[in-house]
Amino acid sequence: MFDTLSERLGGILDRLTGRGALSEADVDAAMREIRRALLEADVALDVVRDFTARVREQAIGATVVKSVTPGQMVVKIVHDELIATLGADGQGIDLNAPPPVAIMMVGLQGSGKTTTTAKLARRLATRDKRKVLMASLDVRRPAAMEQLAVLGRDIAVDTLPVVAGQTPPQIAARALEAARLGGYDIVLLDTAGRTTLDDEMMAEAAEVKRTANPHEVLLVADSLTGQDAVNLARAFDTRVGLTGIVLTRVDGDGRGGAALSMRAVTGKPIKLIGTGEKTDALEDFHPSRIAGRILGMGDVVSLVEKAAATIDAEKAARVAERMRKGAFDLSDLREQLTQMQKLGGLGGLMGMMPGVAKIKNQIASANLDDKLLKRQVAIIDSMTRGERKNPDILKASRKKRIAGGAGVKVEEINKLLKMHRTMADMMKAMGGKAGKRGPMAGLANMMGFGGGMPSPEDMAKLAEKMPGGLPGGMANLPKDLPKNFPGLGGETPGGGLPPGFPGLPGLGGKPPLPFGLPPGKKK
Repeated sequence: MFDTLSERLGGILDRLTGRGALSEADVDAAMREIRRALLEADVALDVVRDFTARVREQAIGATVVKSVTPGQMVVKIVHDELIATLGADGQGIDLNAPPPVAIMMVGLQGSGKTTTTAKLARRLATRDKRKVLMASLDVRRPAAMEQLAVLGRDIAVDTLPVVAGQTPPQIAARALEAARLGGYDIVLLDTAGRTTLDDEMMAEAAEVKRTANPHEVLLVADSLTGQDAVNLARAFDTRVGLTGIVLTRVDGDGRGGAALSMRAVTGKPIKLIGTGEKTDALEDFHPSRIAGRILGMGDVVSLVEKAAATIDAEKAARVAERMRKGAFDLSDLREQLTQMQKLGGLGGLMGMMPGVAKIKNQIASANLDDKLLKRQVAIIDSMTRGERKNPDILKASRKKRIAGGAGVKVEEINKLLKMHRTMADMMKAMGGKAGKRGPMAGLANMMGFGGGMPSPEDMAKLAEKMPGGLPGGMANLPKDLPKNFPGLGGETPGGGLPPGFPGLPGLGGKPPLPFGLPPGKKK
């Protein structure tokens, strides 16, 4: 959603960082361009004025003028002000109340209330281990209650049985009573919506709130509606009273103005964002991470959190052990490709990696899409068990058969085999202790392949050798990562992570990504 804004701001700030000194005229010119970029991204005018005024005030101050790299200081100021505009500290769902905790979902029809209710229920049940009951209060939209019941069966979460003829406040009261009797921790109330704001809907929502007395009232707003979403939030907060906002369709091609304006205009925090259609596509809203993505700094912390949640640590550790022994076959490669798909595919991974935004056009011209991963998995699935275990037996006739089974050309099979050989050779070279098994074993120890985590002294030496130092955010990684999470190699001081791990091919200078383009080479 922030691609266009990210591209514009990146270009403006790159021009500033390329200069040895900044005059007030340079800063003013940059501020005009930033103002234009934010307005084109559909950010509210008042928010844009305040943002550029705060940035300009700091950018022409003594700190920047005397700085060795004034352009970098301006980038930091813009980054900090973006975080302040988005809401400074991210706030999650507040469950600190006696059970059953009622959470009321409000919003217009078509914004994704029912789907978001199911996403939130799945998140609370699986991640927070809470017993959740969902109740549909929409008595007008055809099959609304049935839709929630179907979603409940899909995610294994209970839904309130439908009783015909009841009003929404009566259903809310019945849901709370059923939750108390059934020992539920949380009740999610999915209210009715309209295509536009009207008094009847607002009055109904206010009556449900009086009856249920919910601990959280969340507005589900469609981020693609831009400034209308901000006006909607203001109207709901005035009539019903909100505690937070959930933005849906953040993975769409909207311009990002709603997210940037919402907190500043309404004063209510964005608590969650919907990043896809599946029931697991719901994320916490972290202002600092979103600001990093907008400025092309990546989001390594979210990437590692996502990896910790989706990758089977034991399975990944077994694959890592096979890699160390040099026994990396095509079945292991298939496992790696599947894990990449779970992490959001090539697009999802690259969007979170620092610096990738600047080579977005080159990536697009190379036709690197998620279908590539699916084709490569299909090629491996078309092989026999013996062929996966020993790729050397794949001659012309076998390749022709596999190509027919996978619906690809023989050339794609050759590319896959070449990529596998490159990965296997590199893993073999990194296996064992330094000096005993290959020239790259020492590097392997440094990167967490088998020698444990590098010492602080080693990390300092590595930082000196790397241009720009170690990637930002490494010291702030989640502390609840599994101990056997691939690449950690033992105890991790400060919750950090080595600059790569075998569960994700291609990260941190390890095996190239599975599209056959080694780092540093142009197609």
